[in-house]
Amino acid sequence: MPTGRILWVDMARTLALICMVVFHIVTDLALFGHIPPHTPVTGGWAVFSRLIAGSFLFLAGLSLVLAHGAHISWRSYWRRLATILGAAGLVTLATWIAIPDTFVYFGILHSIAAAGIVGLCFLRAPVWLTIMAAGFIYVAPDLLRDDVFNGPWLLWLGLGTEVRPTIDYEPVLPWLAPALMGIVAGRLAVTCDLWQRMPLPPPGSAVLAWPGRNSLAIYLIHQPVLIAIIWAGTQVLG
Repeated sequence: MPTGRILWVDMARTLALICMVVFHIVTDLALFGHIPPHTPVTGGWAVFSRLIAGSFLFLAGLSLVLAHGAHISWRSYWRRLATILGAAGLVTLATWIAIPDTFVYFGILHSIAAAGIVGLCFLRAPVWLTIMAAGFIYVAPDLLRDDVFNGPWLLWLGLGTEVRPTIDYEPVLPWLAPALMGIVAGRLAVTCDLWQRMPLPPPGSAVLAWPGRNSLAIYLIHQPVLIAIIWAGTQVLG
């Protein structure tokens, strides 16, 4: 098991952040009426948004193995989980105040926190079982969807036939699947000694990895900054 941070993983997270910012620029442009309002939720942009969410959850599962695969550091685990849950609660509160009709009740941070909890059960499970669980979780919404799950306290499951309007919705089912596949990838990488076999990162990698190391902070602040910039540009251009 590698010790310390792996720059390649941090840089992968940086790439996911860049893609997220690009998508949110499109979302904010639609919000301010500069492009058609349906743009972010249709066509290639809709696929792009799912790939971004899936990449964050995949990396969350991979990181869980790197941090706790050999030995669970409970103090570190609970601190990280509390931080993510606190950030998720902050997003819910802020969006409920700003846009109550479409506030985030179970978005990407909520899903990452759930993956961090459920993922513990698969850190020692056979890899084949984790793959099977990921496959079942991915198709579960199509197999188990029912009106009984439409209650507001069950929407986090992702099994309802109706979805309350929200600007960010990544329920446990099916979004736990990429996190479990990240756990699979992490465990196979350790088994194959992949981290020691990988080439050294190129010069300047530390700079490229910095956003990935601070992904939660960047996630929390990037949207207010983008909205402020686009709003200011809208005022200037009339």
